[in-house]
Amino acid sequence: MSVISSWIRNARSVALPQSALPALVAIFFAAGSDSFSLTLSVFALLGVMSAHLGANLWDDYFDLKKNDSSYRDRLASNGIRARIAKCDYIQDGRATVKQLFIAASLFSLFALLMGAIVLVFRWDQRVNLLIIVLITALLSLSYSAPPLRLSYIGLGEITLGIIFGPLLMQGVSIAAAGTTTVPGLIISCIVGILVINILYTHAVMDFEADRSIHKNTLAVVLNNQKWITFFSTLFIFSPFVLIVCFVLLNMLPPIFLITLWILPIAISLFRSILAFQKDPSSSISRRWYHFPMERWKEITQAGIDWFMLRWYSARNLVLFFCLTYVGIALFYTI
Repeated sequence: MSVISSWIRNARSVALPQSALPALVAIFFAAGSDSFSLTLSVFALLGVMSAHLGANLWDDYFDLKKNDSSYRDRLASNGIRARIAKCDYIQDGRATVKQLFIAASLFSLFALLMGAIVLVFRWDQRVNLLIIVLITALLSLSYSAPPLRLSYIGLGEITLGIIFGPLLMQGVSIAAAGTTTVPGLIISCIVGILVINILYTHAVMDFEADRSIHKNTLAVVLNNQKWITFFSTLFIFSPFVLIVCFVLLNMLPPIFLITLWILPIAISLFRSILAFQKDPSSSISRRWYHFPMERWKEITQAGIDWFMLRWYSARNLVLFFCLTYVGIALFYTI
């Protein structure tokens, strides 16, 4: 069990809310359907989480193939403020690249097993499910793997937004209830934008490090502070604008306006990004609304608190949105 838990941690389990919460939202909204299956919902959730962990390990594996895992440390020593915690389990000898390959494969195989079980019991939806699974698998591997390496050509953020938004949530909805809805699709797109924001916030802070190794994230492709700020504004605030618009168009019920309570947290994140762009060495203090922030003591000791506080803030926007959606689902069926 300790081996499994260590690999779950190596796979950046801290990012699991990015996949688990959208899946739970889809399950809760599907619960009102006559064809809802709790068992298949659990299988789908486990499959999604395992696929996420596997994808994170594949990202590490292909990044290691392209770059020496210690490159971030070298960048930091040269004065570039870079996050230096990725693949630390390889750098310190706790695992080998071969073991990384095996672990990534096992997580992916378990996800396929969960998907196969769902497919058997949702056979009437086999075409839709297979299309979603195949597109998701292709995009997940192509994120870091050759020949596409989408994360190196400015398409990584959009790719993961599509995976963790529409593809994930529509797939889980079909698994849970055998169907999808237009409001469910709208919600999945909004969640997808929030996931894009996590990756984009990450890219803004790693701008110099990524540019130095020719990893063309969206921020590096833009290569202009005004445009970088514009897209931060777009990804952070467009979910709120879309909710209001869809409510006004009667495509979402007014109860969804409750999600506007999260707006002050979004503003705080945006201000912290502006502060970083103005002065990368600037630090921000943790406030009560920044939580949850797991393993903070270890993060501080590693010297990446400046990075993780902003990353957690972006991730927590997804968390707060999804928990609010779950609360809405308890009282309203769409």
